[in-house]
Amino acid sequence: MQLSNTSQYAVRIMSYIANSSQNKLYSAKELSDILSIPYKFLTKIMAELVRSEYIISVRGRDGGYKLSKPASSITVLEILNQFNEFLDSKDCLLGIGKCDGKNKCGLHDQWAKPKNMIQKMFKNTTLNELDGDNFKL
Repeated sequence: MQLSNTSQYAVRIMSYIANSSQNKLYSAKELSDILSIPYKFLTKIMAELVRSEYIISVRGRDGGYKLSKPASSITVLEILNQFNEFLDSKDCLLGIGKCDGKNKCGLHDQWAKPKNMIQKMFKNTTLNELDGDNFKL
């Protein structure tokens, strides 16, 4: 299982802004350079984050982006859901199509418990918890 590039980048962007200087505004160029995210891709993600009201955009020469609410109130799951990264999907882990109690793949029963644990982890992890000296973004 791997998150889409859009979701990965969105979580990295939000985490970086959350765990850096709280009052600083970050330009798209600055975020693109620091996080090694292609500029055009980053601006599309930022537009969606602004539209969904997770990020505030301040225009002007000294403008930039900042979080719209405290990092402790934004979960990783909220960000993933914003980018249609639905972890409760019935899509088969092996790519066979729909996988549920009636149409099981060979890994269905073994995958159920780890899948629930991953969902719980994303639901219970806030942006301010994605910080540390040994973490890379």
